[in-house]
Amino acid sequence: MPVKVSVIVPVYNPGTYIEDCVASLLRQSLPPDEYEVIFVDDGSTDGTPARLDALAAEHARVTVVHQENSGWSGKPRNVGIAAAKGEYVMFVDNDDYLGDEALERMYDYGVANGADVVIGKMAGRGRSVPVELFRRNHPRATVENAPLIDSLTPHKMFRRAFLDDIGLRFPEGRRRLEDHVFVTEAFLRADNVSVLSDYVCYYHVRRDDASNAGFQRFDPVGYFKNLREALDVVERYTEPGPVRDKLHRRWLRNEMVERMRGRRLLALPADYRKELFDEIHGVVVERFGPGAAAGLQPTQRIVAALIGADRADDVVAFAEWETSVALKAEPGSIRWEDGSLRIDLAAEYTSGGRPMTYPARPTGTRLEGPPKDIAEAVAWVEADSVARFGKATAELMLRERSSGAQYFQPVEFTREIVPAQEGERVRLVLRATAAVDPATAAGGTPPDAGLWDAFVRVKLGGWTKECRLGPVPRKGRTAGSAGLVGGRVVLPYWTERQGSLALDVDRATKRLGLGDLAPEKVTVTGDRLSAPLPLHVPGDTEVRLRFSGGTTSFDGPGTLSPSSDGSAAALEAVLPVGRLKGAAWRVALCPAPDADEPRFLALPFALRGGMGGVQVVRKPQPGVALRLARKARRVLGRVRGKAASRLKAWRR
Repeated sequence: MPVKVSVIVPVYNPGTYIEDCVASLLRQSLPPDEYEVIFVDDGSTDGTPARLDALAAEHARVTVVHQENSGWSGKPRNVGIAAAKGEYVMFVDNDDYLGDEALERMYDYGVANGADVVIGKMAGRGRSVPVELFRRNHPRATVENAPLIDSLTPHKMFRRAFLDDIGLRFPEGRRRLEDHVFVTEAFLRADNVSVLSDYVCYYHVRRDDASNAGFQRFDPVGYFKNLREALDVVERYTEPGPVRDKLHRRWLRNEMVERMRGRRLLALPADYRKELFDEIHGVVVERFGPGAAAGLQPTQRIVAALIGADRADDVVAFAEWETSVALKAEPGSIRWEDGSLRIDLAAEYTSGGRPMTYPARPTGTRLEGPPKDIAEAVAWVEADSVARFGKATAELMLRERSSGAQYFQPVEFTREIVPAQEGERVRLVLRATAAVDPATAAGGTPPDAGLWDAFVRVKLGGWTKECRLGPVPRKGRTAGSAGLVGGRVVLPYWTERQGSLALDVDRATKRLGLGDLAPEKVTVTGDRLSAPLPLHVPGDTEVRLRFSGGTTSFDGPGTLSPSSDGSAAALEAVLPVGRLKGAAWRVALCPAPDADEPRFLALPFALRGGMGGVQVVRKPQPGVALRLARKARRVLGRVRGKAASRLKAWRR
């Protein structure tokens, strides 16, 4: 078979961090003879070279190229392109990993749309990834109709013939932003770019030791010299005007203004902060016209104006004020309706821990240049925010805790202006209701099993901020019952430490509350069993029951039907009376009867058949000796944990 995709992985001393990458590449759904993996070892000095050679000996689709250390990722990627046989090449970093169907989905999507570049949805584990770009699929995206320029990392799929035709390769040597130069030119010269957003293809990982190359402190002079090369690409392939300004704005915003804002700026040592400011000031004055800054958010425009005016101290002062601004989202009612979890919330910005207020009757003019002082800057931001009240938005995202995959949920919201300070000022509160449908919550598909945290995202004025939904007080914490929809059991709950809303998908057992069912509420009439369960179901739902006695077990069908108010479900089943004889038979429920790997939830009762029919009995409990042994193990575990903590503290 022709090779469809060549995956190129530059490698340098990853240690064990490469294992997730390797495993994901070997798990790909694309048939093994339709893709290849090329590891380019850039002079690693750990055990990685031997590990890769052994991998290549075991798997025919794996190739390893060893070379002397080149200092950065550009040359290894170019070497990989030269060795590639695939129709497309895909770049993966050695500490990241792919979704299991990434290559197959991205290749098929690229071929279907005639794409020179295919961008798969990204998830960040401990690091940020583009959000707006992946709201929906873009089969034909350009720098004009989609925020492509927000994604300049190389972790994409490129048609190899396209790279060869235009002679595009990565800049080499020890340098920064080689990916910006490469990807920007690809975007501007491609016939088509396709964005796949309905499946997480690439997991961007921040290592526990924070030693990813992109997280290391850089030399400002060299960094912004390399950044100018990316700007050169923009100017080579665009004409002066709105498109060029839009592209320039990406570097002005991300690489300059955002480095001079809030806690990110204040955390830097003063001498490094000054060196960084001076280099940024030079690029801003030298390369950007007024059109680039004009499209920034208000707070960003203020910082850009202060940078251009060479007012480093005022940039720091404005950053100190901005650190006081945060988002707060308070939960309201959480309930199941027609198979969807409906979440009410109220969100607003705070300043210094208190609700942020704005002038009720703002005055002032447009910002035409740098503000005369920070007081004027704050007043202008407040007035501009009031003018934008009508465009403020509230959204709710679900983010999978282990992978970072995130998806927006449908939200309806209203804007409420609340008087403050005797009518001289006002607050803006966004009241929203989100609908989480377990059948479609992950971009139109059911979410994977795991823990999903709820995040609220608000756009207002010059900010886009997000926070967890919560906290709620420890006393009386309850988030409602679990729902069974589309074979998924979804339990809303409040996290133990922060009291923030999260969803447990197909993992919870005891927290579902099934164990609270009293056996006397379970009835058997003839061969028909009936039991109330604390589960929401949108309609009659088929389940599977498993009856286990000793070493024998067998399954039978059951049905869950919603109660009149939808808060619970009635389990109904026709019992195989003739098989329920002898010892007590434990009962468990499988919410997804057609699942390849069925999951059973134990119910707190058992059945015993006899001459008088089937009787409900309490679920057999472990013997006294076993219960005491379990308790002893728990106590011993706590003692060991305390001893380990004390030893760790003593060593410090």
